[in-house]
Amino acid sequence: MVKLNRIYTRTGDAGTTGLVDGSRVSKAEPVMIAIGDVDEANSAIGVALATLGTRDPAARLLVIQNDLFDLGADIATPEGIDGALRILPEQVARLEAEIDAMNATLSPLTSFILPGGDPAAAALHLARAIVRRAERSAVAAGGLNAPALAYLNRLSDWLFVAARAVNAGAAGDVLWRPGASR
Repeated sequence: MVKLNRIYTRTGDAGTTGLVDGSRVSKAEPVMIAIGDVDEANSAIGVALATLGTRDPAARLLVIQNDLFDLGADIATPEGIDGALRILPEQVARLEAEIDAMNATLSPLTSFILPGGDPAAAALHLARAIVRRAERSAVAAGGLNAPALAYLNRLSDWLFVAARAVNAGAAGDVLWRPGASR
């Protein structure tokens, strides 16, 4: 269990931060950029949750937020640490099953989708774009747990399908109309 009596420690004042193994790295290191992008994605999911209220898929987003904290710990833990908290293939499989279940209720795509529609769907699309950046950052950091990378890749798909599902219960997807503004 985590217990924080003080929020500030002053240990990062010189631009470094600690990894799980106790080593210190620059806050500008690729691994820290990846962790920051995962944190931003989690915050964007929090905005989507606040917009959704109790509507579906709010409960599943809470599970995903917890997974993203696990994923941040995974990224912050160098390889070779016994007992490290790692994203597991089962977590990726859960996302895939949820994607398939949501997608089964949707009509097939006939166009690319513009991020928008219902405010909650728009927030999910924003979270999806941030997750894509987190995935790129995690790839750039290198040496990561393969299921962690797969999780990020699948999560962006999950958020896309969830946004479509939210829009299906509202005004529908906002479709791209190629060349419409010419």
